Amino acid sequence: MPTDDANGSIKSGDNMPRHIAIIMDGNGRWAQKRLMPRAFGHQAGVKTVRKIVEYCANNNVEVLTLFAFSSENWRRPEEEVSLLMSLFMLTLQREIDKLDRNNIRLRFIGDRHAFSEKLQKKMAEGELQTRNNTALTLVIAANYGGRWDMTQAFQKLAAKVSSGELKAEEITEQLINQQLSISDLPEPDLFIRTGGEQRVSNFMLWQLAYTEMYFTQTLWPDFDESSIEDAIKSFKNRQRRF
Repeated sequence: MPTDDANGSIKSGDNMPRHIAIIMDGNGRWAQKRLMPRAFGHQAGVKTVRKIVEYCANNNVEVLTLFAFSSENWRRPEEEVSLLMSLFMLTLQREIDKLDRNNIRLRFIGDRHAFSEKLQKKMAEGELQTRNNTALTLVIAANYGGRWDMTQAFQKLAAKVSSGELKAEEITEQLINQQLSISDLPEPDLFIRTGGEQRVSNFMLWQLAYTEMYFTQTLWPDFDESSIEDAIKSFKNRQRRF
C-alpha cells in the first residue's frame, strides 16, 4: 500500500488515522532547557497546537483530541495553574473565529465545573459557533480524566437501574460507551505522547483499548509537521488487530 510520495512525505487518504489523540508533554522542560520560566514553554506549546491542527485539517484527519489539562493538573503550583487558565482563556478568545473560518468544529470534554464562569461561557460559545463545521473536529480535554469519564458513565446507568428504566443485566459495553464523553465520534486510531514518558496518564482509558501507541522523546514545543508525519508513518506500517 503506498504511504509516501517521491520525497518521503505522507499522502493523506489510504490508511490515514481517522482520529488522533495526543498528550502534549514537555512544555515546562522545553522552557527550563532555555533557562526560561515554564510559562514560556506553555506559550510555545500553543504555537505547536496551531501547526498540528492545521496539519490534521489539511490531511483528512476527522478528529484530533488534545489533552490540554488533566484533572491531576490542579496539583501543580497555584501560580502555574493560574497562568494556564489565563492562557487557556486568551487562546480561546484568539482562536475560535479562526477555527470557524477554517470549518473546524470545537468540542470540549471534561468536568467544566471547576473552571470560572467566564471560561465555561467562552467554551460553550466556541462549541456553539463552530457546531456545524465539518473539516475537522478538534476535541480539547480540559479538567478531564479517563476514570472520571467512566465514573460519570456508570453513574448515569446506575440512575437508570435505580429508577427501573434499565435492568443491571441489560448493561452492555455499547450502553457504557454511549454514556462516555465522545461516544458520537470514532475511537482514536493513533495515540501520541510527546516528551519521553510512556504511559497514558488517565487519558481516554476506555477509548484507547485498541489504539496504536506512539511515544516520542520530542518535547511538545518542538513537535512539528515532520514529527506528526513520523508518527503517522509508524501507524501506517503496523498491522492492526482488534
